[in-house]
Amino acid sequence: MKAFYTVLFCVLLLACGDKKENDNQIYLPSSNGNLNTISIVADNIVWEGEVGEAIRNIFAAPLDGLPTEEPMFNIKQIPTQVFDGFAARSRIVLKIEKGNAETTTKIMHEAFAKPQTVAVVGGKTNQDIIKELEENKSKIIDAFNKEEVKEKLRRINLSPLDDKVIENKLGIAIDIPSAYNIAKSDEDFFWIRKNLSNTKTIDLMLYTVPMETISRSDSTIIDIVKMRNQITKTKIPGEDGIYMEVEDAYAPSMFEAIIDNKPAYEVRGMWIMNGFTMAGPFITYAIEDKVNNRYIIADGYVYAPSLEKRDYIFELEAMIKSMSIK
Repeated sequence: MKAFYTVLFCVLLLACGDKKENDNQIYLPSSNGNLNTISIVADNIVWEGEVGEAIRNIFAAPLDGLPTEEPMFNIKQIPTQVFDGFAARSRIVLKIEKGNAETTTKIMHEAFAKPQTVAVVGGKTNQDIIKELEENKSKIIDAFNKEEVKEKLRRINLSPLDDKVIENKLGIAIDIPSAYNIAKSDEDFFWIRKNLSNTKTIDLMLYTVPMETISRSDSTIIDIVKMRNQITKTKIPGEDGIYMEVEDAYAPSMFEAIIDNKPAYEVRGMWIMNGFTMAGPFITYAIEDKVNNRYIIADGYVYAPSLEKRDYIFELEAMIKSMSIK
């Protein structure tokens, strides 16, 4: 009997511990903030000096592939002494801790709110902190971008487009808002659009190409541009021989990416309309599908003259990153 009560006591103790941990998760406040906006937690003297300048140069640098300069992230400073309560609920946070004996960079999740990603960069001197920021900027930017993509997809899935026809024909699932509509559908090509006004649109093309279309060499980006030009000329031509093509005067940028745990190429650049005065940014992903010996191409572009375009390209990026191959 004594042994029974001992075991019962241990079980209850463990249960209470689990409940306390779960309660902390339940009552963690919801995060807030506009998409792609970083709260920089730093003392005023730090923010106004060389550390603040380094932060602005890294996180507010112009985003690749846009016709005008727009920052990668919007940034706002919060003095350390007031970083509490509602101010601590920002979804992405960069916290600067000057005076630390050890120079460190830590990425934390759900530290003060949920969902949330917090990067803490500490160092004894300004130069220590600046060096740490430079060495870890890719890791921090990637963590912030993943958090924002996750939040964007949460909002998209509040009212998603039915993608069964895309799944059946292309063998992929993708999260697209119901504000989009399928403008054109072939056996292996989809053109999906959202009207911003009578003339302004966000567009997404989904299609597949054989694996040999894109080489793994120095000519990879040339292959992708050639492929894109062929598709836009033949699948969505305009009147009187007008068609879209990649802007030669603006060299596209290419990066390696991972979509659905598969290697992919990401290309950002500018498109123009051959024969007509129209232009805008595009983002293309070529996702390797070895099982089916093909690349799945997800290509988004924006036509929105006089409007800032970063958030529209980000919307396309988030949709594409939701893709899974069935």
